[in-house]
Amino acid sequence: MASQAFTRNYRDHSNDTGFQFEFFCDKCGNGFRSSYKANGMGVAASLLKAAGSLFGGVVQSAGWGADHAKDAFRGGAWDTAFREAITECIPKFRQCTRCGQWVCPEICWNEKRVMCEACAPDLQEEAAHIQNSVAIEQLHERARGIDQTQGQSVEGLQAAACAKCNSRLQSNAKFCGSCGTPVAAAQKAFCSQCGTPGVPGARFCSGCGAPQGG
Repeated sequence: MASQAFTRNYRDHSNDTGFQFEFFCDKCGNGFRSSYKANGMGVAASLLKAAGSLFGGVVQSAGWGADHAKDAFRGGAWDTAFREAITECIPKFRQCTRCGQWVCPEICWNEKRVMCEACAPDLQEEAAHIQNSVAIEQLHERARGIDQTQGQSVEGLQAAACAKCNSRLQSNAKFCGSCGTPVAAAQKAFCSQCGTPGVPGARFCSGCGAPQGG
């Protein structure tokens, strides 16, 4: 029997007792699974091996013999099952004549253009996508034109830490939430010129030399 072309994206779910395949859209990855086809030789081998585990001896040898026979015919049986699976699932896909990909008709196929949406995007979908992208860009531009720091001071935005345990201090906290040390005595000061953490009692910044408040 002649070979049959189909999507390269498939997964073999076959086992010793039967055959089943799943085929995937080349564009989005959506899949369709074929019907399960029992492998008579595999079922017989499994039954004989199960009986052999109970009775042993001649029955167990017969089970292994059937297993070898199953392996001998597996190639032809698999090929037949694979062709049947392709025949079953191929109507669920469309092949693009431009790029050759097999795609799902629900999401990735442009029926009007008779091509996949990678080659012939849906113009209405593209227009909506472009409009949203432009709207986001415009929101960014509008936000940049507005002062977002009104009412905020640079000092207030700096993260303060407890000088004793180094835990972060909440805004306007009077005591450290971790060790209870009074903030007025333990808060790390920051240079108002360069932002370098200050040393309690220091009169000048160690980073830029600017005078520090007492």
